[in-house]
Amino acid sequence: MQQFHVVYEDNHLLIVDKTAGVLVQGDKTGDPSLVESCKLYIKDKFHKPGAVFLGLVHRLDRPVSGLVIFARTSKALGRMNKIFKDRKIKKTYWAVVKNKPEQSKARLVHWLWKDEVKNMVKVFDRQQDGAQRAELSYITLGKLNDHFLLEVHPLTGRPHQIRAQLAAIGCPIRGDVKYGFPRSNSDKSINLHAKSLSFVHPVKKEPLTVFAGLPQNQFWEQFLVLEDKKQLKKKINNLY
Repeated sequence: MQQFHVVYEDNHLLIVDKTAGVLVQGDKTGDPSLVESCKLYIKDKFHKPGAVFLGLVHRLDRPVSGLVIFARTSKALGRMNKIFKDRKIKKTYWAVVKNKPEQSKARLVHWLWKDEVKNMVKVFDRQQDGAQRAELSYITLGKLNDHFLLEVHPLTGRPHQIRAQLAAIGCPIRGDVKYGFPRSNSDKSINLHAKSLSFVHPVKKEPLTVFAGLPQNQFWEQFLVLEDKKQLKKKINNLY
C-alpha cells in the first residue's frame, strides 16, 4: 500500500496526501509511520546525510485519508503552529454518512472530553470540567444511492472532532464503528477525507491552497459526479 503522495513541496513545507490506514506518528503498534516515510523520502530525494528535520504540524486519525502538513525548517514549523493556533487556516473535509442530517447546513458547537484509555471522545452539549470546546460547520452536498455527502469545515482542531460531532447529531461517518456506524469498511478506513487546506505561506507570505483527490476506490469514485457538479456550479456563479 502506498502511504502517501506529495501534493506540495518547497524548501519550507512538505504537504502530502495520506492513504487511509496509515499511522501518522509511531505508536505502540510499531507499524510504519507517515513521519518516518516522509523523512526517508526527503533523505533519498536530496541525498541528505544524517538525520532529517521534519516537523509535524497537525495530525489525521489513522483511518482518515487526505492532507497532512510537515515543516522542513524550525522557522516554518513555528510559524505554521501559530497559523493553526490563530485559526488562520481553512480546512475542508468530505464525509460520507448514512443518515440525512436534520438540517442541510448548520454550525455545531459541542464540548469534547477525551477518554485516553478507550481512545475516543465523549460529546456534551454544555461546558463540562475537562472538556474542550469544539466547533465546525457543514453543508450537505448531495445524495448518492443511500448515502449523503457532507462538506465539513472544522473551526477548532480537537481529537476525533468531526467523527464525534457528526455522530452526536445522528450521522456517524461510514465505516466508523467507534462512533456508532453499524459496520466497518472492508479496508478498515472510514469515509472522511481531508480534501483541501488554504492558508498564507509561512515564509513566502503568499496565499496557498492545496487539494487532495478522492481516494481511488469504487465507493469514493461515485462521488466524483457530485464534485463535477460542484465545480460547474462554481464556474457558473463566477460568470455573474
